[in-house]
Amino acid sequence: MKILLIEDDLMIGQSLSQFLKGEGYAVNWCQNGKSGSEAIKVETYELVLLDLGLPDISGLEVLNNIRAAKIMTPVLILTARDAIDDRVAGLNAGADDYLVKPFALAELEARVRALLRRTTGHTNSILSNGEISLDTVSKILHFREAAFTLSAREYAVIYALMESPGKVWSRAQLEERLYGWQEEVESNAVEYHIHQLRKKLGTEAIINIRGLGYRVKKS
Repeated sequence: MKILLIEDDLMIGQSLSQFLKGEGYAVNWCQNGKSGSEAIKVETYELVLLDLGLPDISGLEVLNNIRAAKIMTPVLILTARDAIDDRVAGLNAGADDYLVKPFALAELEARVRALLRRTTGHTNSILSNGEISLDTVSKILHFREAAFTLSAREYAVIYALMESPGKVWSRAQLEERLYGWQEEVESNAVEYHIHQLRKKLGTEAIINIRGLGYRVKKS
């Protein structure tokens, strides 16, 4: 779950990045509109968090650039502008949701989860293949009669696998879900987190496809 954050305010950007990483998201943070417009073109993101009041070009111009490039990644606008006209302009330009500052971090994450569910075709907060279930609100993993709490990166790995049961995820693809730009990719990190998950679920729950990657069983 990789998120592009486009926010010029240093304190807000740091706070949101830290919070989202702690919740299992990988975050790339741009502090102006031009770099944000370029970032969305060179990497794939599950969501964009976009401030309107950027120092170089406006957030609305960034949004127009994104949609003009036929990039349909969901965009959640974060702004202090609470006038109806501003909200309508953002939604008409192609935004998927709107959150007015200041906001509670719990509400932000709830809206993030809702947008991710919409884009992946899931109707509720439970990802399941019939054997394993992941509650994306509580971040509790259920397997048979047991329930397990997860670290942020364990959650990121199992979320990816449970998003599309049966799909094979390469090591590089899973690393993309774990790390943002400024974070050093740890050696064997994916293998370590898979190992930790298998300790909870058993060795058969996550299947290693030699030379390709990992998957969970399709329901």
